[in-house]
Amino acid sequence: MIAIIAIGIVLLILLTGFRIAQQYQRALVFRFGRYTGIRGPGLFWIIPFGIERAQIVDMRVFTDGVEQQEAMTRDNVPVKANAVIWYRVVKPDLAIIEVQNVRDAVIQVALTTLRNIIGQHSLDDVLKEREKLAGFIKDRVDQVTEAWGVEVQNVEMKNVEIPASMQRAMAQEAEALREKRARIIKAEAEMEAAVKLRQAADEIVKTPESLELRRMQMLTEIGAEQNTMTVVMMPSEFIDAARTLARSGTRSSDDGA
Repeated sequence: MIAIIAIGIVLLILLTGFRIAQQYQRALVFRFGRYTGIRGPGLFWIIPFGIERAQIVDMRVFTDGVEQQEAMTRDNVPVKANAVIWYRVVKPDLAIIEVQNVRDAVIQVALTTLRNIIGQHSLDDVLKEREKLAGFIKDRVDQVTEAWGVEVQNVEMKNVEIPASMQRAMAQEAEALREKRARIIKAEAEMEAAVKLRQAADEIVKTPESLELRRMQMLTEIGAEQNTMTVVMMPSEFIDAARTLARSGTRSSDDGA
């Protein structure tokens, strides 16, 4: 009877020492407060009655938001920005032993790094180079959290807010740039048109007959517009002859006088 009781006690001790860690979990075992090793995933056994204690660590990817921060850019413009960080524990012993609360620590490092990165860049860089700045944040946070057994997988800047007065100034600047481009394009078009007209004039000088053909074409175009105006075009030689006759008549009148 005593043997049966003893066997039952031993079995009870053995059964109370079994633990289960999920596939995405690891268990850190401490014996009288001293770290002894990592167990899991699956079924494992520890010495019960407080001799050994197992602390479960989640190895999955965590997604945490970095709350909105107000920072000053390098060109002294106040902005508000927030971000999202993805990270996972790769060394559970460091994540438990080296830092009190690994998730809070990672978020605080990302928050501080976000403010520092914004302060090192101008407003244009913050607005236009979000991916580049997010890469800087990722690298710096990863350098700090490496000692805690944490791997930063990605960082994204969600939103960047600027003051309303700065938004109006940027809108005016964009409008001025658009107007500048429009004037440049118009000037380039006029320059190209002038070059083409000069080339056409050179061709007409080479072949005077082409001028007559152009005059006939203009008459056809004017007639196709269904207007009441009548345009009569004549060669420039007729005009020169008329001027010569007019001068001759003037001279004859002066002589007779």
